[in-house]
Formats: sequence, structure tokens, C-alpha cells
Amino acid sequence: MLVLLAAVVQVTVITGIRVLGAEPDLLLVTIVCVALVAGSLPGAIAGFAGGLVVDVMTLGTLGTTSIVLTLAGYWAGRYGETTGRGRAYAPPLAAFAISLLAGIGGVALHFLIGQPVSAREALVVAVPSAVLSALLALGVHRLCRAFLAVPDRLEGARQVEIV
Repeated sequence: MLVLLAAVVQVTVITGIRVLGAEPDLLLVTIVCVALVAGSLPGAIAGFAGGLVVDVMTLGTLGTTSIVLTLAGYWAGRYGETTGRGRAYAPPLAAFAISLLAGIGGVALHFLIGQPVSAREALVVAVPSAVLSALLALGVHRLCRAFLAVPDRLEGARQVEIV
């Protein structure tokens, strides 16, 4: 539900709003935060669903946003599963890095399928967009932790104590 709400808000409200020369990407940040909280598979599923909703709502090429957001959700989830879980800097760092990579990946994907795209504009806007994503991640990650009840993965496992 968080991803669906973020996709609708992204397309209806945020489109056209510019801050620091870049458009905030609430959907990407929400997917990164869901992936950090829930893991790589739920992150990839959230990315695919959110991208599909955006593609349908904007009448864009079906699947391009889904591919980029699926990869973003998966890699954010892997970061959360391996090193980022429980660290205060993980949400803004992941949102910053994945925002940069998703922007470059989106340009590359549109180029590969033969759609006209301005790489210069995308690269100029990449850093301000990543900074906005990092700032948004602070609040969105708290919402995701509050709304997603994810069971602890180590609950039933034996814990090893090193003496």
C-alpha cells in the first residue's frame, strides 16, 4: 500500500515540482526504504509494482520504470540484509547511491531501446536529485518501519556467542 500511495503521489502531485533543479523521487525513496526494512525480494516486488503503476499512469513505455525500480529495490534490500540493517546512515546513503545509479540506468535503458533522451540533462540533475532522495529517506524510512511489521529473521535461529 505504501508503494501504491507513493506512486500515485509521485505522478499526481510531485510531477513538475522542482527543488534544487531536480524533481524529488518519492517512489524511488519509498522502494529503497521498503527494501531496507523488508529485504531484497519484497524490495524487488515493490519496485516492479511501483514502476508498473507509474508506467501505466503516465502512458510511458511499459516496463522501463519497472526494470529500473526492480533493480533498485533488489540492491537496496541486499544492502540492508548484508550491512545496512540497524545503521542510522543506511537510508540516506542507500537512497543517495541508488538514486544516482537509477538515473544513469534509466538514461541507458531509454538509449538502448531507441528512445530520445538527453544524457546531459540527466547527468546535471543527478546529484541534486540524489541529495533530495537522501533527505526524503530520513522521514520515509521511519514511516516504513512503523507500517511494515517484518518479523526478525534471527528469531528462531540459534545465536552463537563468541567468548
